[in-house]
Amino acid sequence: MSDNRSPIVRFPAEWEPQSAVQLTWPHPGTDWLPILDDAVRVFADIAAEVSKRETLLIVCHDVPTVKSQLRNDTDLGNVIFAQIPSNDTWARDHAPLSVFIDDEPVLLDFCFNGWGMKFAADKDNCITRNLFGSYKDFFLPSVKYGNCLDFVLEGGSVESDGQGTLLVTSQCLLSVNRNEHYLPEEIESQLKRRLGADNVLWLNNGNIDGDDTDGHIDTLARFCSPDTIAYVAPPEDENDEDYYDFCMMEDELKAFRTKDGEPYKLVPLPYLSYELDGEPQPATYANFLIMNKAVLVPVYGLPTDEAALSAIGDAFPDREVVGIDCRPLVQQHGSLHCVTMQYPAGFFLPTRK
Repeated sequence: MSDNRSPIVRFPAEWEPQSAVQLTWPHPGTDWLPILDDAVRVFADIAAEVSKRETLLIVCHDVPTVKSQLRNDTDLGNVIFAQIPSNDTWARDHAPLSVFIDDEPVLLDFCFNGWGMKFAADKDNCITRNLFGSYKDFFLPSVKYGNCLDFVLEGGSVESDGQGTLLVTSQCLLSVNRNEHYLPEEIESQLKRRLGADNVLWLNNGNIDGDDTDGHIDTLARFCSPDTIAYVAPPEDENDEDYYDFCMMEDELKAFRTKDGEPYKLVPLPYLSYELDGEPQPATYANFLIMNKAVLVPVYGLPTDEAALSAIGDAFPDREVVGIDCRPLVQQHGSLHCVTMQYPAGFFLPTRK
C-alpha cells in the first residue's frame, strides 16, 4: 500500500541547538566599499564571538584576505571558508532556511530577489546552490537540498517558535515584486506547507525608519521562547511620528495567543530614533542573534544600550549576552541578525571543538 501522507516539516526555533552560523563577508565589490574597513571590523567582532562557541561558516570573495582581517582571538579551528561570489553580505536573507522533513535535515533554497528587486541579487541568489554543490563535504551526509526557488522568501521575514507557529509582517510578505501573484491566504498556505506551520501570526503595524526590507519581522518582534516575544516598544514621546504605529503593533502583540490560548509574555525593547547626516537609519535592538551559549545584541553607543542588554538578558537567563557595536551596519540599512544565519544541530559536520 502506498504512503500518500504529507511529509512532516519542522522549522526549528533559533534558540535550539545549533551546528553553525554563517557570515557572508564584505568585499570591495559590495555597497560597503565607502566604509569597508568599518564594516569589516564589525564582521570580525561577530566572527570572533561566534567562533568561541560554535562553527563559523564564512562565505567570502577571497579566503586569504578574510583570514588577514579576522581578530587575533578568533578561533580558527572553528572557522570554515567557502569562496563563493556574492553581491552583498546579508546572509539572513540569501542563506537557506534549515528545516527537518520527516526528521531529515533539509536546506530550503528560496528565491532571493534583492528585497523585491530593489538591489542586484543574482550572485546572492546562487550562494546556497554553490555552497551545497561545491562544499557539500561541510555537511552531514544526511543533509538534503530543497529547491524552493519558485517562491520569494527572506529569512529575516519569518520567525519560528519551533512548534509550528510563525510570526511575520503583512507589509513584507504581501509587498510587490515578491509573490504578488498569490492572494494573502495563498501565501499563508505556502508558508504552512513549506515550513510546516499550523499557525501564522501576522503583524500589520510597525515600521523602522530607513528600513528597505519592507518591514522584516526581525527588526520588530522576535520569539525568545514558545511563549515569549521581545519587541520594539512605542517611542516614549507621544508626539513622535511613529508613536501610534508602534502602539498599534504593541496592541496586536497583546492580542496574540499561544496554542494554549494564553497571551504571550512580552519583553519591550527601547525604540530608537537614529539618524546619520539627517537620514533615518534602521537601528533596532530586536535584531539580535541567539546562539548556543550566548545572545549577540546590536548596540549603537546610546544610553539605551544597557536597558536593551538587560531586557534581552532577562529573556535568556541561560545565555551570555554580548553587545556588538553595529553602527556601521545600519549605514547600509541592516544590523546584526541581518548579516548572520544559524544552522541547527544535525546539519554541519563538527569542527575540532
